[in-house]
Amino acid sequence: MSVASAKTTIADVSLSAAEALWYDRERWPLFIDGFGSIISAAGEPPLAGSSVLWHSTPAGRGEVRETVIDYRPGVGQELEVEDRAINGRQRVGFAAEAGQVSVQLELDYRLKGSSPLRAITDWLFIRRAQSESLQRTLTAFRLELEAQREDAAAG
Repeated sequence: MSVASAKTTIADVSLSAAEALWYDRERWPLFIDGFGSIISAAGEPPLAGSSVLWHSTPAGRGEVRETVIDYRPGVGQELEVEDRAINGRQRVGFAAEAGQVSVQLELDYRLKGSSPLRAITDWLFIRRAQSESLQRTLTAFRLELEAQREDAAAG
């Protein structure tokens, strides 16, 4: 399997605020890179067993199925993830540190198909693109949390 990852740190935000935003499916369009719309959802997010099928923006991943396999409040969540190109596991981890929250996002994935050039293509292009997408998600997530904080301070 290949691994893509990204990390961000958000100052002056609570762990509970970060988790609330991350697990709020209605707010995913604000920060999930390439997110289009939810097709269907089942279960109670963010609890294990809950799932969502969503569609990406036109240039994105197509239909994406995510099923929660583990959830630990204040720590993070692990999902089984599948789209037209990959099967994998995605983990989000939260940690409160001295007035800030760090968020780690990691995708362990396996490419579908059996091209002889698959490993090289993954190493040269796909893994980097996956990591960049995860970083865009975390950057937008951080900006959304910072905007929330500023709105609350101004309110």
